[in-house]
Amino acid sequence: MSIRIVPQQQLGALREKHNTADNIPPLLFANLKSLYRRRAERLGQLATSNSFGDYLRFAAEIAQAQHNVCHDHPLMVDLTTVLAQSAESGKPPLDVLSYLRSEHWQQLLMALIAELKPQASETVLAVLENLEKMSQHQREQLANALLNGEFASVGSDQAPFIWAALSLYWAQLASQIPGKAHAEYGEQRQFCPVCGSAPVASVVHLSSSNGLRYLHCSLCESEWHVVRVKCSNCEQTRDLNYWSLESEQAAVKAESCGDCGSYLKILYQEKDPQLEVVADDLASLILDAKMEQQGFARSAVNPFLFPGE
Repeated sequence: MSIRIVPQQQLGALREKHNTADNIPPLLFANLKSLYRRRAERLGQLATSNSFGDYLRFAAEIAQAQHNVCHDHPLMVDLTTVLAQSAESGKPPLDVLSYLRSEHWQQLLMALIAELKPQASETVLAVLENLEKMSQHQREQLANALLNGEFASVGSDQAPFIWAALSLYWAQLASQIPGKAHAEYGEQRQFCPVCGSAPVASVVHLSSSNGLRYLHCSLCESEWHVVRVKCSNCEQTRDLNYWSLESEQAAVKAESCGDCGSYLKILYQEKDPQLEVVADDLASLILDAKMEQQGFARSAVNPFLFPGE
């Protein structure tokens, strides 16, 4: 991979070998103290004037539950050995296809269910109670299907809750990584360098990373740098186009690639500093419908709306 996470003591030697200074932060880890609370607030704001307002409010309740559970059920784990193995193999340290997850994610799921049940509608309550009554093995099977991209194997009513727990688990793991990210020559950045998952969308940052584009991971919530005006899926630059539902100054656009036939949303914080990647991606589903009408396939995954649902 072109962005690797390596032990701190190896960073200097790698920079000298590859002649890179890493002036651009290649990887940004999530701030779990505010991530889910901010997402819940943004979803609530967007719901007031959106045709999908009810679903945005439902997603906001899950995000707020994630915030509460993250505070009440912290994860402490030593990833030193995992990081060393990753540096040697070149694979993401928390690769969804090979990392052996613990039962902590199921504890998070049960805590999320407990948070959500008091205000749940009858329909949602039935789903939560069904998940609660399942055996651990059955829940593991659902998790395996989602992490392997077999979205059609998991009911659309169950998937958001399973993924919310898995995402919270992986985000907690990512916050424990003791190494630093190092950017090497080459691309291949369409998947998260932390866990290997697909992005939700990309965001052009303000503040210290002004003007830089980062892809936001749909699972571990990390963000990784990908240069602008390049397809995030196939890395081509020849046939890119930008689409929006509003004007040229729209804060949310879709970047399409004529070479691979895919598209990914791109969000501009300079046009709306209140943007939140997951929330604003979900709130712009009409743009997704327009892109599908144009014959482009989405290369991303939203935690509240999976392909095939």
